Amino acid sequence: MSETVLSEGRDPQQASTDNRRWRALFFISLAQLMVALDATIVNIALPSAQHDLGISDANRQWVITAYGLAFGGLLLFGGRVADLWGRKRAFAIGLTGFALASAVGGAAQNEATLLGARALQGVFGALLAPAALSLLAVMFTDAKERAKAFGIYGAITGGGGAVGLILGGVLTEYLNWRYTFFVNVPFAIVAALGAIMVIREPTEGRNRSPLDIPGAVLATLGLVSLVYGFARAESSGWSDATTIGLFVASVVLLVAFAVTEAKVKAPLLPLRVVTDRNRGGVFLSLGLAVIGLFGLFLFLTFYLQIVRGYSPVKTGFAFLPSIVGIAVGSTQIGARLMPRLAPRLLMGPAFLLSAIGMLLLTWMTVDSSYAGLLLPGSLLVGLGIGTAFTPAIVLATHGVEARDAGVASAMANVSQQLGGAIGTALLNTIAASATASYLVAHAATSGSARQLLQSESLVHGYVSGIWAAFGILAAASVVAFIFINLPRLDAGAPEASGSTEGEADAGASDDLHVPVIAD
Repeated sequence: MSETVLSEGRDPQQASTDNRRWRALFFISLAQLMVALDATIVNIALPSAQHDLGISDANRQWVITAYGLAFGGLLLFGGRVADLWGRKRAFAIGLTGFALASAVGGAAQNEATLLGARALQGVFGALLAPAALSLLAVMFTDAKERAKAFGIYGAITGGGGAVGLILGGVLTEYLNWRYTFFVNVPFAIVAALGAIMVIREPTEGRNRSPLDIPGAVLATLGLVSLVYGFARAESSGWSDATTIGLFVASVVLLVAFAVTEAKVKAPLLPLRVVTDRNRGGVFLSLGLAVIGLFGLFLFLTFYLQIVRGYSPVKTGFAFLPSIVGIAVGSTQIGARLMPRLAPRLLMGPAFLLSAIGMLLLTWMTVDSSYAGLLLPGSLLVGLGIGTAFTPAIVLATHGVEARDAGVASAMANVSQQLGGAIGTALLNTIAASATASYLVAHAATSGSARQLLQSESLVHGYVSGIWAAFGILAAASVVAFIFINLPRLDAGAPEASGSTEGEADAGASDDLHVPVIAD
């Protein structure tokens, strides 16, 4: 084995470090899969949980909202804590807490316990998610290795929601809704034990400045108000006084947060992280793309189950083309082309490909063919999103100082979380309004049976929402083309193979500003 290593220009210690990094990637990816699954796996189980625990229709949404509020509101704080405590420690604590909260949720005997468990999942998820991404940022500094690692991470991030629909359907139909919570426990245990054994994080990259408490309070309250505003808009309407008040409060709080960050000595979110043109373009385009992706999950789930009568399991497996598309796009297209093309020449066309896939779905009717329309449309959406996600996730932490890696990673998660919250509320509202208008316009003149008219009106609403998702994905493509102007992502990246530790450290500082991991 040592002869092989030496023939490649690497010593045994360097080979051991390389192997350790890739083993660490497996456990980090496992944890990210768990977080990504949780965004959708509970959705399919919700009707069963509502029936068993006697949750009212009015409170049902809180099973989803409680998680979203805690997760979205605390992401920036979680990223900063990871920079302070160390990403490995934050990762392990996040995994442990997420597993415990999941176990409590699965064993819940009443509504309050379930809602509390969901909120705790969000709290620990907000610590876990930025720690996972920032670990990759500081561990993979070689351009080609980074492309492969982030390609895998991007595939899991993009496809995890669709996998959650499949797994949620299988567990709910063949076991019990409680297993959609219990399934997180083995994931977390394996990932935590593996992380403790194989992850080696450089201590030089920590940000040991004191926590910015005023900034943390303002950011958390502002993001919570924003996420809750969109959640309430979905159920109570955009003109509801409380909804408007939440949006106004979020603007005031977030503006106050920005002013505070510009003045304090050790800000929670250094403005240099978000004012960089490329990172700003990535955060915006990523958020827009997630809105479009949620449109696919949202309307195809409704269409297949309500209009076509698919079972939860069959509905979940209908999303396999989008999962395959995301995986192929991330690992085979995005990761391979990223070192060769400027990011905007990869992300812009990829988002446009997703928009074309969404455009195909606008032809959907009550009796559309799955193989002839839904499959190619969802495949194109997934392929485009997956291809764009790899360079987007890399760009989110590209060029940041090591001490800011956690909070930059948190911002990437914030953009996706806000995209999900906005997408669900906005697209649902558009679809509901279009459905109601269609019913009013055709009730008197339509010769269709009542049930057929109902299905036609629902499909009309879904298609209206899909048109909006198409426009949003097209906007993501435009943003990528205009804002992202970095020539290539491997500019200045060191070649780790064959370098001494000191040489690799010096080269890495020009790119990601982090040292290569030493065993």
